[in-house]
Amino acid sequence: MKNTLVLFCLCISLFACQKNTKQNKLILVEEIQEEPTKPAATEIWEPKPSIVSVEGANKIPSDAIVLFNGNNFNEWTSSADSTAVNWILNSDKSMSVKDKTGDIQTKKNFGSVQLHLEWRSSKEIRANGQNRSNSGVFLQNRYEVQILDNNNNDTYVNGQVGSVYKQAIPLVKASSETGNWNSYDIIYHAPNFDAKGNVSKKATITVLHNGVLIQDHFTIIGTTEYIGWPKNNAHGKAPIKLQDHGDKSGVSYRNIWIREL
Repeated sequence: MKNTLVLFCLCISLFACQKNTKQNKLILVEEIQEEPTKPAATEIWEPKPSIVSVEGANKIPSDAIVLFNGNNFNEWTSSADSTAVNWILNSDKSMSVKDKTGDIQTKKNFGSVQLHLEWRSSKEIRANGQNRSNSGVFLQNRYEVQILDNNNNDTYVNGQVGSVYKQAIPLVKASSETGNWNSYDIIYHAPNFDAKGNVSKKATITVLHNGVLIQDHFTIIGTTEYIGWPKNNAHGKAPIKLQDHGDKSGVSYRNIWIREL
């Protein structure tokens, strides 16, 4: 009886091995393809990408949402209480932070985006460190890219201009001279959360400062906290926020547009 049982087990093992071998051979055959002999064999014609034009002085893509063009605050609201924006509209088609009037944010909510904005520090040097022309742009109201005048003004490098605040030091500092305009071009991919509210895929961000790569597909750890560790509480789409740091920063913004990805 014992010998019979052993023989039976060997037969089952042999059958399983033969079956796996056949499956592996089948997979291998499916993976092997003949080398194309005509160009058409590797040509793809559909689907055709949408046509986007980029015209005008500000080079705004035709599929972009213009968040600020210097005429009004129609796309913005007060972050504190959803009332009208109290920042300053300037004659040069820019807006400036009005001290202690609070942050402002978009009325619309966004997830993954391409965001373009231009900002300028105060020409007048009013303070040092983190209090010199400090502001910030927040993706999904949680993840900050720092705005700061760091020209001859050192601070902690994970909080300097172009940093993902308290998380990612910029690859280089590419600032314009104090009082001149800077540009940020940001590619941001929002995080994903599972059914239990746990983060299943963290957010990533790429930033070009004045056309120079300073954040290269950085994986955002979580919320950019001033004090404490990053948090990863589940959330959906949320506004783009611009910061009033409350220190007479004198930071101005212009030409802000966004493309949903």
